Amino acid sequence: MMWSFKLSVGLSLLLSLRALAESKNAIDVFKRADALTFETVERNVRFTHPRKLVKRASPYLTDATQKFVVNGSAIPDVDFDVGESYAGLLPISSAPDESRQLFFWFFPSANPEASDEVTIWFNGGPGCSSLSGFLNENGPFQWQPGTFRPVENPYTWVNLTNMVWVEQPVGVGYTQGTPNITDEIQLSQEFAGFYKQFATTFGLENRKVYLTGESYAGFYVPYIADEFIKQDDDVYFNLAGVAINDPILGDSTLAQQVAVVPYVDYWANVFSLNASFTAAIHERADQCNYTSYYNTYLTFPPPPAPFPVLPDPFQSEEATCDVFDTVYLAAQAVNPCFNIYHILDTCPFLFNQLGIVNQGDYEPPGAQVYFNRTDVQAAINAPVGTNWMQCTNKNVFGGATNNRSLSDRSLGPASDGTLTRVIEATNNTIIGAGNLDFLLPTNGTLMALQNITWNGQQGFQKYPATEFYTPYHPEYNKGALAGAGYLGLWGSERGLTFYQVQLAGHELPEYAPGAAYRVVELLLGRIKSFGDASDFTTQMGNFTGTSPVYEV
Repeated sequence: MMWSFKLSVGLSLLLSLRALAESKNAIDVFKRADALTFETVERNVRFTHPRKLVKRASPYLTDATQKFVVNGSAIPDVDFDVGESYAGLLPISSAPDESRQLFFWFFPSANPEASDEVTIWFNGGPGCSSLSGFLNENGPFQWQPGTFRPVENPYTWVNLTNMVWVEQPVGVGYTQGTPNITDEIQLSQEFAGFYKQFATTFGLENRKVYLTGESYAGFYVPYIADEFIKQDDDVYFNLAGVAINDPILGDSTLAQQVAVVPYVDYWANVFSLNASFTAAIHERADQCNYTSYYNTYLTFPPPPAPFPVLPDPFQSEEATCDVFDTVYLAAQAVNPCFNIYHILDTCPFLFNQLGIVNQGDYEPPGAQVYFNRTDVQAAINAPVGTNWMQCTNKNVFGGATNNRSLSDRSLGPASDGTLTRVIEATNNTIIGAGNLDFLLPTNGTLMALQNITWNGQQGFQKYPATEFYTPYHPEYNKGALAGAGYLGLWGSERGLTFYQVQLAGHELPEYAPGAAYRVVELLLGRIKSFGDASDFTTQMGNFTGTSPVYEV
């Protein structure tokens, strides 16, 4: 899920205003395929997913894996069987005295097309647990903010592929040992060491590996992917593709401060800021060269050659050019429950079972964080008694001394060639964003991509403006619904696909689960493009929105 918010962190933007101006009607950019009626399948019994759990002899259950077995029908507060899974700790190396261990939760898929692959999910932070994504976004059960209890997730990625959620680096969640890294190179080496132990334990050698994540995983995924490439070992590190949503990829001033004022303009009806304030931030953006920079470099194709590096606004004592925080504080004044991850939220704050991350998050008196409960920890083979936090208060890049003054020393992967190497090695790299994300919205990411060269050219030559289609489908669970139709835009050039989803926030699989499901289908090669109008590849029966549902 998240890139932990600090007031020193800036913003990014959304749809290219130029692209919108070139369209005849901005509203038409996200028109639905047609006026189909969305239906749900009414049931008089508790939701049962159409893909029934299959009890069978598992190739993953061995003497070596027995200690990791999770009883799928005994997870606290979950009143259904989540199926076969394994969870626990494994070391980051084979050294006999290795004390550093990462926590994982592995769900084999019943999908026959998943037999030769493994997909890994990372949340960001840095220092946030991947169990955040598991519980709120793409796991087999969800407990989303403000809801009564966990529900089955019809859009879990386990339906498509063998999924592993891994808490990393050392210092996060249930992980064990002392953090000792200061950059992404060390992080990726430690993760590669863990993954080799994991693959050996579960007999996952010679599998294709897909890396996915969001937010600060915009650093994690490319650097870990690059380490897999360097290993040159298809037995353990056969990298087949990567997918990242709402990522931080490069220079934060370019990605955020430059884009904040056009972002506010686009969503003016949501921010509801007064005319004098809006005029003032426009003037400040002009003075800081953000306006001219935006208009010059968010173009398709981009100006050739690397973009100039803008000054960090926090280098000056006054931070005059920190336009982002100016907007954030104003938005908070208008809407005290303003959510940097999803700008449509208003009061009241919704309690999240994952606990507090940012200033303003709400935890009612007496509430317990789900993964901090001892019964939950025992059920998933986690160290019982751990003070689990969604985002750790440890500095995971503080070296062996937990030096609070240190931070990740690595440049963004879009700035040092790492992302280029990954794109060119896989020709299957997918990067996207939810347009309601204030912290890391779409055009900040696009500007970072326009500043890199891959497979012989710099940036996208055309604005990614093809309509992103998500199939119409029956809904069996009113506790976990997904939109359908044309939900956004996409484009693909030279092995890199970029997409945006209009009504999704930072945690894109949470807000637009059908679109995120489609992303994984593309990543795995199950569909050819986001323009594919076919059904979900796991959909049972025949459904077009007007025809009857035929259950199998």
